[in-house]
Amino acid sequence: MWVCSGSALMAEICAGAGLDAVLIDGEHSPNGLEGILAQLQAVRSYPVTAVVRPPANDTVLIKQYLDLGVQSLLIPMVHTVAEAEAAVSAVHYPPRGVRGVGSALARSSRWNRIPGYVAGASETITVMVQIESAQAVENVEEILAVDGIDAIFLGPADLAASKGLLGQQEHPDIVAAVEHCIAAAKAAGKPVGVNAFAEATARHYMEAGVDFVLVGADVALLARGSEGLAARYVPATGTGPMASY
Repeated sequence: MWVCSGSALMAEICAGAGLDAVLIDGEHSPNGLEGILAQLQAVRSYPVTAVVRPPANDTVLIKQYLDLGVQSLLIPMVHTVAEAEAAVSAVHYPPRGVRGVGSALARSSRWNRIPGYVAGASETITVMVQIESAQAVENVEEILAVDGIDAIFLGPADLAASKGLLGQQEHPDIVAAVEHCIAAAKAAGKPVGVNAFAEATARHYMEAGVDFVLVGADVALLARGSEGLAARYVPATGTGPMASY
């Protein structure tokens, strides 16, 4: 599930729920470096994989995330082979990549308490890229073939928007595009995941062969749960939602 609240406490609650992974989001959530660090520390003692999504496929941000101790990255908005190659380059030290060397200062190496960290760091890092545009779907086979791309993750919402179908993730064209990418990943021998909050959709894609599904978010669960409480206990006024921000 997604952890989007920016709260280490919420991250810890979700990490202990029995799910396989929590995905700490830096793209659409109020998560800066200090907040991500606190959440990584909060979930560390639970048997759950912590994945982190940066706000962009940016070399500097990825370096900072890795130095914090992030080991599984989900890179958003990867549309081309060149962008996939840039993501791979960002996670590797030279000569393979361009990651800056600061292990003596970084949590990732336990401040140089992990022997041989620099030499073996690449073996501890997973790079997943998001396929979430019509262009990315067209290029999915080539993106999957990039050495160092470990998995792809499909984003039906942005994919629908890129095809002029904003808000229509269940449109047959979008479902077909997602299924095409699932098949491409299977042919390439690489894991594939998808975002699907509706249970019927999640199970459909599970039957189609996805390896992992993001099935909810902390903020969505809290929003729907609190709305349920209000619906049960607060008389309807018909005034609509209050002004926000």
